[in-house]
Amino acid sequence: MKRERKIYDPAFKTKAVQLSNERDNISELARELGIKVTLLYKWRKEYEEFGEGSFPGKGNLKLTPEQEKIQELEKKLKDAELERDILKKGNRHFFQERSMKYTFIKNHEYLFPIEKMCKVLEVGSSGYYKWKNKPISNRTVRKNQIKQQITDIYFDSKQRYGSPRITTELNAIGYKVSRITVAKYMKELGLKSKLSKKFKVTTDSKHNYLVVDNVLDRGFAVAHPSRVWVSDITYIQTKEGFLYLTTIIDLYDRKMIGWSLSNGMSTDETTLAAWKMAIRNRSVQKGLIFHSDRGIQYANKKFANTIESYGVIRSMSRKGNCWDNAVAESFFKTLKTELIYGNKLKTKQEMKLEIFEYIEIWYNKKRRHGALNYKTIEEFNNQNSIYKNVA
Repeated sequence: MKRERKIYDPAFKTKAVQLSNERDNISELARELGIKVTLLYKWRKEYEEFGEGSFPGKGNLKLTPEQEKIQELEKKLKDAELERDILKKGNRHFFQERSMKYTFIKNHEYLFPIEKMCKVLEVGSSGYYKWKNKPISNRTVRKNQIKQQITDIYFDSKQRYGSPRITTELNAIGYKVSRITVAKYMKELGLKSKLSKKFKVTTDSKHNYLVVDNVLDRGFAVAHPSRVWVSDITYIQTKEGFLYLTTIIDLYDRKMIGWSLSNGMSTDETTLAAWKMAIRNRSVQKGLIFHSDRGIQYANKKFANTIESYGVIRSMSRKGNCWDNAVAESFFKTLKTELIYGNKLKTKQEMKLEIFEYIEIWYNKKRRHGALNYKTIEEFNNQNSIYKNVA
């Protein structure tokens, strides 16, 4: 017959160990207690190592005070990481109205504990459950859906869009809503597009090179591609000094067809580099007007001879008149407002990457342009059969 194994509770083990510390003869004590002397020594060793944490019972870990402290810290770290993950997903909702926070919690119940989300988003759990169990009208559901879409579009545009462009995006994905309603909802959500800010464009026009007349004469509305290209240069401040951005825009569809970001202001680094990109991206048509300011990078012989060899008609703004090149300067204002102002200074390498992404992905492909009736460049070109294959 198999002998049944006797189970000793933690209190018995603790008292046995404590008693053994009072006795000189451990073997005799073991006999009195009815246990093997080896088992008593095992208990003594465990108690010496773990103290009050000894004999925790089946399935639990024995921890030293130091280990318990580590376990406590690990628990706090895990808790902080959970809060961080909730904030990362819910940061768009943090400063918004209560119903939007509740909607976020409901949509993420499968991912995070409800109580923890309520704590992070600073709403009461009782209020959430009351909201969740309350019948919601179809009108409220639609309003919340539109607000969620507005929030997504706003942050996807990196807070660059105001109500007109967000309205266009909503209409494009099937939500029929007015700009006034979008503006109202944005105000309720606390969403504002990045505000414009005055900026200074530096142009060195103190030179002896030949300048030309303002042929363009502010004729910014152009019906065909490669009829007018406008160009300008501005500075971008970084942690490591200035970068210089040279741009060439086709007025037809406002596409940035050529650009250069350089450490210096030489013609090769600025205007010539941007020109070379432009002619790779879009063909030069007969009678093309190239408009710029009177800066030395445009007026010097090297650049003038290069573009004139393509049969291009040169045009320059009048001295000190920034409105003569308003489209190019408007781009710089947009760039600096949407990408640079209000953000921390970056290294040159970081800024180069951000500007590449802004021009090639955001501005040329995703941004809705007021001059194109709030269409993207691609949408604008697709609707105009005259130049569907425009680069």
